[in-house]
Amino acid sequence: MGARGRKSSQDIEISPVGPVEAVARPDAPYDLADAEAEVWWSVVNRMPADWFGAETHPLLTQYCRHVVTAREIAGLIRSMREDGEGFDLVEYDRLLKMQERESRQIVNLATKMRISQQALINHRGNKKRIGAKKPWQA
Repeated sequence: MGARGRKSSQDIEISPVGPVEAVARPDAPYDLADAEAEVWWSVVNRMPADWFGAETHPLLTQYCRHVVTAREIAGLIRSMREDGEGFDLVEYDRLLKMQERESRQIVNLATKMRISQQALINHRGNKKRIGAKKPWQA
């Protein structure tokens, strides 16, 4: 058991801490296109610096590719809807299936890397802020 009563000044004194090691955020791979690299940086900057270890970089790379591809497919679907003439239902259905496939992969990879809302939910009801500094870190 600990000592009873008030703590002495020696007990309260903070011991010196060594230098704090800065954790660098991972750089986007060079084989990513510019749009894919933007997705990379938006995801990496949203999470704590040490969230993505080297073992998750291939997953994050694929996630970025799928996000950009899904956006491109969504643009094709949008332009097809806006272009009233020559609407090809078979082509439209093919694009929707492609979009669904990309969406499934995005959700799967986001869940695996714990970057989706579902993966970050605290089921106790109290909200946990990602990247929020603790009071003693301010």
